[in-house]
Amino acid sequence: MSDSPPINCLLVEDDIRLAELVKDYLEPQGFNVTVKNRGDQAVADFKAEQTDIVILDLMLPGLDGLQVCRQFRQSYDGPLIILTAKNSDIDHVMGLELGADDFVNKPIEPPVLLARLRALLRRYHKTKASSESAVHELNFGQLSLNRNAQQAVLDGEIVELTSREFSLLWLLAEHAGQVLSRDQIFSHMRGIEYDGMDRSVDVRISQLRKKLKDNSEQPQRLKTVWGKGYLFVAEAWH
Repeated sequence: MSDSPPINCLLVEDDIRLAELVKDYLEPQGFNVTVKNRGDQAVADFKAEQTDIVILDLMLPGLDGLQVCRQFRQSYDGPLIILTAKNSDIDHVMGLELGADDFVNKPIEPPVLLARLRALLRRYHKTKASSESAVHELNFGQLSLNRNAQQAVLDGEIVELTSREFSLLWLLAEHAGQVLSRDQIFSHMRGIEYDGMDRSVDVRISQLRKKLKDNSEQPQRLKTVWGKGYLFVAEAWH
């Protein structure tokens, strides 16, 4: 048995049977699972400092999952997975915009959910542990990035980015002039291998282009290198 402290997991799910199934599966794996069945209840009772990871259903009474995600991200920067029975690009785009790290489709396979949780926790702790020794500022002409403040400034104005959008932009900028494949980006952002199906990287790139005033049809700043990946062009910000 591991001597590690339990991982505090908040599960927000209105399907009581499913919530019990997930709780019963995760707790022997080292998780301490707190269940909330309503979105408004989850927001009212939320304690960011006591939460290591969040599993959040999309369809909830009181407040829906997207509204809850928005509220949580005001104080919580840890891993957050959304459960959804929908296969909707709009829901995925909205979830990513509001700060979700991953999606797991219903019906849930508990071993798959566990693997996703562990991968996100590994990536989160690795990023957190390395931040002390990392470079915290990058400058490219009109664009400056501050990792500590999670802030991007373009042409003297702050660009409103979600934490995940900033992380992706920082990753690309840190490797300016180098093409990063979807697999490299996906592995860095989520800690798991890209399966060729997930579109979250493409969605975030598209959102970044809009916010950074890049031409979506012929991007010059965040270029698509067909068949290879994405390229941050350092010279394009001057």
